[in-house]
Amino acid sequence: MVDGRRSRGYIVRRMSADSMPSSGNTTPSSDVATAGGQRAVIEAALRAFEDATQPTLAVVLETSGSTYVSAGAIALFDRSGQTGWLSGGCLEPEIARRAALAAAEGTIAWMEVDTRDDEALFGGSAIGCRGRLRLALLPLDSLQGWQTLARLWLDCRGAMQLDLSSAGAITCRIGDVEESWQLGAATPDWSAAPDYSGRWQVAIEAPATVVLFGAGPEAPVLLPLLRSMGWLTTAIESRPRWLDAARLADALYQEAPVRIVESAQFGDPFAALVMHHNFELDLEALLALSAKPPPFIGLLGPRRRREDLFRLLPEASRERLRPTLQSPVGIDLGGRGPEAIALSIAAQLQSKWHGH
Repeated sequence: MVDGRRSRGYIVRRMSADSMPSSGNTTPSSDVATAGGQRAVIEAALRAFEDATQPTLAVVLETSGSTYVSAGAIALFDRSGQTGWLSGGCLEPEIARRAALAAAEGTIAWMEVDTRDDEALFGGSAIGCRGRLRLALLPLDSLQGWQTLARLWLDCRGAMQLDLSSAGAITCRIGDVEESWQLGAATPDWSAAPDYSGRWQVAIEAPATVVLFGAGPEAPVLLPLLRSMGWLTTAIESRPRWLDAARLADALYQEAPVRIVESAQFGDPFAALVMHHNFELDLEALLALSAKPPPFIGLLGPRRRREDLFRLLPEASRERLRPTLQSPVGIDLGGRGPEAIALSIAAQLQSKWHGH
């Protein structure tokens, strides 16, 4: 664990040997909930490189019908096990077997799983989903330089764009950074299908990011829940009473909101949650965020409280905040108390991130 401190407030960053991002977001220490989602897969892949466990990245190229995931979904298979899911558990043993062969041979393997006919309801793995998945299994040890792109992805530099061809050509890029490889590859089993082109383009979307301004009683539930869904989390909190809760985030900043928002470390988060349970601190956070509002701002508390806060903000700040401000934050799922509120906030964040 490493703490970084500076005068006039300080930043506390929990960093382990697995730390990947470089702009203030860090991977968790042992007291923080395990990350999930695509983020967990990319982090596991980087660890697998270091541990030499022959990692293979399974990438969903196409889907049809009812499937557990969509194109761009990923899972990692190596000698230590599996990270991520492409089905409800029915397909993974066979994917793992083929992934091990791809890693041993250093070649791309292709895999199609089609459960759209009646026989698939009872035969084979008996998935019964009536869908089709087409996968590429990429031996990461043969993709030297991919680690750099993975770290950029974790640093929220953009989506990871993958271009693949049945002849074994792979191009991976994030923004202006690009790597290309040529591997051996057999012809996919579905090459005779009418929709076969032999080329695929998929995007692994960048991880969602959220900043909590204030770590109140909802944070001990909300932060681990968001991490488990793959979000990169940051907390801005300096009150001693709430520091233990704030330390459940990937990164903790103990400075005034305006200093953090104006700093290079803040970046461009998707969401900001203003939840100090303190009127003056929430006002300070809203004023800081109004300079460059993120796509989603959630304000905890009733509408009357929002109106009271807005009366004290400059008109220009109010106008900039209105388009993205959600107040009160959270979806009405029923229930009361910090746990129910945390769940309602996480549900709304997930919905907004996916465009619903």
